[in-house]
Parts: sequence; C-alpha cells; structure tokens
Amino acid sequence: MSRVVVIGAGVGGLAVAARLAVRRHDVTVIEQADRTGGKLHTYRRDGFAFDTGPSLFTLPAVYRDLFLKTGAALEESVDLQPVEPGFGYHFADGTTAVVPGVDPARAARAFGEALGGSAEADWRRLIDRGGQMWRLTREPFLQSPLDGWRTLMKVASPSAIRTVAPRTTLRDLGTEYLADARLRQVLDRYATYSGSDPRKAPAVFATIPYMEQTFGAWHLGGGLGTLADALELRARERGVTFRLSTDVREVLVDGTSATGVRLDTGETVDADIIVANADAHHLYADLLHDPRARKPAQSLAKAAPALSGFVMLLALRGRTPGIHHHNVWFPENYDDEFDAIFGRNARPARDPAIYACVPDDPLMRPDDDSEAWFILVNTPRNGDGSHGTVNWSAPGTAEQYADHLLAVLAKRGTDIRDRVLWRELRTPADLERTTRAPGGSIYGSSSNGPRAAFQRPANRSPIPGLYLVGGSAHPGGGLPLVGMGAEIVADLIPRNRTGD
Repeated sequence: MSRVVVIGAGVGGLAVAARLAVRRHDVTVIEQADRTGGKLHTYRRDGFAFDTGPSLFTLPAVYRDLFLKTGAALEESVDLQPVEPGFGYHFADGTTAVVPGVDPARAARAFGEALGGSAEADWRRLIDRGGQMWRLTREPFLQSPLDGWRTLMKVASPSAIRTVAPRTTLRDLGTEYLADARLRQVLDRYATYSGSDPRKAPAVFATIPYMEQTFGAWHLGGGLGTLADALELRARERGVTFRLSTDVREVLVDGTSATGVRLDTGETVDADIIVANADAHHLYADLLHDPRARKPAQSLAKAAPALSGFVMLLALRGRTPGIHHHNVWFPENYDDEFDAIFGRNARPARDPAIYACVPDDPLMRPDDDSEAWFILVNTPRNGDGSHGTVNWSAPGTAEQYADHLLAVLAKRGTDIRDRVLWRELRTPADLERTTRAPGGSIYGSSSNGPRAAFQRPANRSPIPGLYLVGGSAHPGGGLPLVGMGAEIVADLIPRNRTGD
C-alpha cells in the first residue's frame, strides 16, 4: 500500500483521491481552504444559491465512470437534470437565438430560424467537422498522458492533419464555415471556456460545441457545487483522510524522488506518491526547490496566461421574462474584448460579452418570486497594472465596473437594476487569493497558439513520484477534462509501489 498525499481538494484532487483509494492506496488530501471543491462551489445566502465556478455540466459520462468505479452510480449522489433550452444568445442587432440543450441538428435549426440565410446548413457543417476532430483527438490527446511529439504522431496521417488543422485558429475555422458574423461570435465564445483568445486558439476547439450539443447540457439540482460534496463523500467513504485549513509550503525531494510535503506549521508528511492539484506554476515556482523544476517553471513563465473573470452574484426580486438557464449578450465588436484582455495595455472591456446563469431551480432561490443571477465577464488577470494585468484591488474598481456592466446590460434590453436586493462581487484578485491561481487565471496557461497543447504541463512531472492534476495541467480545464485528467493520473501511478 502506497502512501499518497494529494495537494489541493479541487475536483481533480477529489477525483484522483477516490480513484486511488479504491486501488488500495492510503490517501491523504491536504487543502489550504476550509472546504473542498476548489473553484467548484455553490455559494448560499438568504435562500439564494449561486454556482461561483463552473455553471455548466457537460459530458457526464466522465463522472458516471468515476462514480461507478468507486462505488455507486452518479445519479445516486447528485440530482442530474437536462437543461432545456440550453442557451439564449442575444446579439447587438436585437436578434435572439434560443438553442436547445442537446442535439446538433435541433441547434442548427434554431440558429437557422433565428438568423436566417445559410446559418442552419453552416452550423451543421461546422459541428460535423467538430465531431470528426473529436473522434480523432479524444483518445490520444484527452484520455492519454502527453508524450511529446509522439502524441502528435498518433494523428499524423495526412487526412487526420487536414481534419484537425493544427495551424488553423478557431476564428479562421469560423470564417471558413460560418457566413453569419453572429454565428461566428457564438463559436468564438468557446475559446473563452479555456481562458483563450479565439484569434489564437486552435481550430480543434470546435470539439467543444460538438461535445456540448451531442452529449447535452446538464444541471445538478441545488447547484453544481453538489458534485464537490458528492466527490468528497465518496472519497471519505473509501477511506481518504482530509486535512482542511492546512497549507502546503514545500514538496520534499530526496535528490531522486518526491518524499513528502512540508506544511506551514513546519510539520512534514511523508509520502511515496504526491499528486499536486495546485496550479502548475505555483507548484514549480513556489513549492519545489529542485533543479528539475526549473525547466517547466521557465516554460510556464513563457506561456500566455489564461484570462480571468469578474463575477457578480445578484439576488433579484421578481422573475425576468424570456430569461433562460444560460444567457449570453454579445457586443457589436467582440474583438474589443480580446484586445482589452490580451493586448499590451490590459483593461476591463467597456462593452464585453455578458454571461448570466439563471437556473430555474427552486433549491437556488428563496421563493418563486425571486431569481439568483450569476454574471460572468471575461477580464484581464489581477496584478499591479503592468504585464497585461489590472489592479482589481484598487479602491472603487470593482464597484464601478459592476455598475457599468449593469448599465450595459440595460442598454442591451435587460434592465434588472431596480430589482437587485443585494449583490456580491468576486474579482480576479479574489480568485487569486482563494485558489492560489496566479493573477486569478482560470486555468493557468491559455491555449493561444498551435503548440499550446504541448506547453501545458504533463501529468507526470520530471521528479519521480510527483504527478499533476487539475485545470492547469494536461488535458486542460473544465469539469470533463479535469475528470479525464484524474483518470490519467490514477492510471499512471503504480498500484503497489511499496507493496501491500
């Protein structure tokens, strides 16, 4: 039985802990916060509930596999509900497209009815291409560990390369397939799921709308944070030990392999295996004092960081006509947002895309005459105002930006300002403070550039016995990919390193 220490109780840490525990490892999870779940959390106040991290659950098969292999079915632990319709897309010209939560053909028909022209046929062709990409890349890129350029060789046939188009950006793909600029905005948004710029993110991101519309958009009754609760319970049932409000300050290495961790109290915890569910940059730059950490730290320092987000939690009286579970209001000029975030002089975008999650879930509001709004706007990272950052801690910055965004939303036809009972704001500075994500980047490095997938830290570190899991490591961020990463890591770890 190997002694395993998992640093961080985010979704990746919880998932890998449960998988390793059923393989007869002795697992301890150490978490600096006073709760588990990391970015996945449902905040509750006065009968209102808000998913403050992921608000969309896709590809539930990943977690069905996890729960079945560690005990009982996923549906016995959470209330899995299909979201129908899936999205309400509102465009600057006043057009609205209401898109179903599942079925690419129905989604294409909805776009065609709302936008006219060739929108239906164009979206069908795009999703078909995304499906081809998914079938080619799912196993070698998303369900297997990175193996340098040998990974790329698995899809190196001329036809596969033409399909995946590694040097084509998502924006280029949209220009090729989608005649309507509004439909291209919808496609562009999928780059932001990983904190990236659609003008630089790879075309293979077209797999995301394919996956979303093929396997469905889902909600968990009571909020997506119930998944974190279920994962923690499953891990505890399998014998995992949790140490919350406990900070890891150093990963210990004996010159050959990782041997344990040192806590902020000075206590050391010995281990045969360490799995870091911390941000990869934080791991290599701050927690490791070993020459082998220098190269990955330098590589991460050169990679373009992922964007961050500005969040408003709004408790509203009354109900909003025409509101859906997921809503996006697009600006006229979407590029201004990406210029503001990724440009040389970073700034909060004045006319950004505004996303609102408004679940029609009685467990997430105090009564039927109220709504809980989670609003998210993509923003630059937190910092001192240099190197593409914004000082989100500066007095008045958050409140002024919140007022501005509500005014923008009103200008676009949805004025909720006089219905707000109270609001809470979460800035990139808050995200950085609570999750240790540098600058509040949502998933470490972005996927900007054709080599970005190979620059993302591998699950197996250069130090024997040390592994990485979570959104900042391979295969990337978002609940499905983090769950896949947990399975990859569990399969990499020997079952009996020190014997039973």
